[in-house]
Amino acid sequence: MTFNIGDKVAVLDEAVNGVVTGFKNNQIVIETTDGFVMAYAIKELVKIDDATDLKSFTSNHSLSLALKEKEEAKKRSFVKEKKSRKDEFVLEVDLHIEKLVPSKRGMTNYDILTLQMETAKRQLDFAIKNRMPKVVFIHGVGEGVLKAELDFLLGRYDGISFQDANYQKYGLGATEVYIKQNPNR
Repeated sequence: MTFNIGDKVAVLDEAVNGVVTGFKNNQIVIETTDGFVMAYAIKELVKIDDATDLKSFTSNHSLSLALKEKEEAKKRSFVKEKKSRKDEFVLEVDLHIEKLVPSKRGMTNYDILTLQMETAKRQLDFAIKNRMPKVVFIHGVGEGVLKAELDFLLGRYDGISFQDANYQKYGLGATEVYIKQNPNR
């Protein structure tokens, strides 16, 4: 990918946006939206399309690519595991973006979070519909944005309770959801 002076860019794995102002020592110099001048390697940056460029939103190629990635995400987004013969299946949903799409290249942080939340909602609805008693969402530790959004989503459902998942098995980056079964369903 080539960058030109004036291109709007975002830094991967950081909440930093800015505009390309120059090039120095195989790095791209940007001025952040906060006014700081910083240098990054090419592989750390991604171009942000201008919101007024409607062509970027209506491209059939990018739409079909996004739909294809979404279909692939369904296949790889959960793993069923059986703890013992007595226990029922536990639906584990890994929300790390690397598990949901083949490449996050070109995706903004907003796009990534939206896909992660749509996956979580879809899998939770699936578990409720299929009367699964428990779901574990693996969200990682990070800055806590995904966990906060997940907590907000889970708080809107009746008939479920949630807590941090088993530390020994998942570390700090997972949430366990218990679905209360209604015998009248």
